[in-house]
Amino acid sequence: MRVLVVEDARSLAEVIAEGLRDQGMAVDLAHDGLEAAAKLDVNAYDVVVLDRDLPGIHGDTLCRMISERDDRVMVLMLTAAASPGDRVSGLTLGADDYLAKPFHFPELVLRIRALARRRPSARSRTLRAAGIELDPLHRTAGRDGRRLNLSVKEFAVLEALLDASPAFLSAEDLLERVWDEHADPFTNTVTVTISRLRRKLGDPLVIATTPGVGYRIIDPADRADGMPGPPDTAP
Repeated sequence: MRVLVVEDARSLAEVIAEGLRDQGMAVDLAHDGLEAAAKLDVNAYDVVVLDRDLPGIHGDTLCRMISERDDRVMVLMLTAAASPGDRVSGLTLGADDYLAKPFHFPELVLRIRALARRRPSARSRTLRAAGIELDPLHRTAGRDGRRLNLSVKEFAVLEALLDASPAFLSAEDLLERVWDEHADPFTNTVTVTISRLRRKLGDPLVIATTPGVGYRIIDPADRADGMPGPPDTAP
């Protein structure tokens, strides 16, 4: 899941971003409305956490702009304006949820995940393929009834692959979905994470690699039935 946090208080923005990254989200930051609008034009986000009182472009205007986009992004207004009237006006502008400051961080995380699930393009809560079951809400994953103990990034990579299945995701796709805009495009972090994830998933192989194309989830049963599978070049 990729999130854009739009908050002009830089210290608060950093705290929110680090907390969300610890929960496995890829997080970008914008400190004014103009910067946020520019990032929304280049990157695909699942959720925008939006302050209202922003320089450049006011948060209310930005919220209205986001709600009119063809590629629907869910908006959570996170603001000190906490009266019932403020909530009503924020939701009227097109926000999908509204949380007042000060806030309880676990509640923020749950609300972001709930919004991501409500996004029109989102799939069902539990992702299933090739004997793997992954529940993004409860942060659990297993294969053939065996619980998987995954790191934050391993979980996020597996979630992205299952969500895209049976399509391929390139290393660049995974960097965009699981890491953030500061990820080095020349890093081998995707290769290393896939390698660790394969070891934890065990045999038979369920993450295949096609050189020059990317990674995807495959069902070992297809090969057992004699159907050709993609190359499983490691990693």
